[in-house]
Amino acid sequence: MTKSKAVLAGCGAMAKGWLRALRQTSALADRIEVVGLVDIDENVARERAREFEIAPLIGTDLATVLKATKADFLFDVVPPSARKATVLTGLSLGCHVLSEKPMATSIEDARELIAAAERAARIHAIVQNRRFISGVRRIRAFLESGVLGELTGFHCDFFLAPHFGGFREQMEHPLLLDMAIHTFDAARFMADKVPLAVYAQEANPKGSWYAHGAAANAIFEFSDGVIFTYRGSWCAEGAPTSWEAAWRFIGTRGSLLWDGAERFEARVVASEGKFLNDLKIVSVPEEPAAELTHGHASVIAEFLAAVNEGRRPETDGTDNVRSLAMVFAAIESAAARARVEISQ
Repeated sequence: MTKSKAVLAGCGAMAKGWLRALRQTSALADRIEVVGLVDIDENVARERAREFEIAPLIGTDLATVLKATKADFLFDVVPPSARKATVLTGLSLGCHVLSEKPMATSIEDARELIAAAERAARIHAIVQNRRFISGVRRIRAFLESGVLGELTGFHCDFFLAPHFGGFREQMEHPLLLDMAIHTFDAARFMADKVPLAVYAQEANPKGSWYAHGAAANAIFEFSDGVIFTYRGSWCAEGAPTSWEAAWRFIGTRGSLLWDGAERFEARVVASEGKFLNDLKIVSVPEEPAAELTHGHASVIAEFLAAVNEGRRPETDGTDNVRSLAMVFAAIESAAARARVEISQ
């Protein structure tokens, strides 16, 4: 099998997860050769090449490396501020592009990238790796099964205290723009509902080591009358949740709790007519498609399959812009202190 050629742009810490998935997943290692590494600091790119024992072309100018390697794919792992230029360069040189999140730093830029991909007849997709974990897939299937009845509301808590250093601690809206995109995309996927409007509040609590917006709360209105609430902080020391957040789903027949890791608790009404109805425990089945539960590796594999099959991948930009719209609507709402409708 002839391997496709890929260039990875942005060789900081995030790049390690990509390169690890490409090296350790046989289905990817057999299909993709990383022929180029690009970073504004050439020494960082060289360090990644040594660490992962590869011998790509290394450079600081993306267009030069893409042209020299004749790459088929661009893996975009640059900081959000550089994303638009990076993606446009890749598309203009004939590459299919798989980007880190967020898709763009504005809805206008996101739509420009969608239009550019259409003009180039290439795919631009986003790494929403939280969709490709077992818990999220299990919950989507469980809700679709109807065991809980009709979904009426769901809620999540995200409380962590990571000390990243670097651009995240200096950027505006670090929680909503850099992290909540994962949670909002997972919420939209699990519920299979359309986000319609939001009322949000954003703050930077005392003791925060971020320059801006390390905490936020939001109430989203989804289609079919479903309400989704989000509470989050990136400077909440002492009682961390999972990186996947802690969730509660409420249906007309029962509820499901997920701790974001391995614990699922689902109960439904067993008998009616009491002040508090009797409940019974129900199990949450395993995800039947295990190949879709390996995070980065599954995202990349699904992206490659979509390119080969001539279809849009699950996290194509035309879909991901809806999750990004949730983020920017929440930011707008927090600034205006008002309910904001979410454009589709």
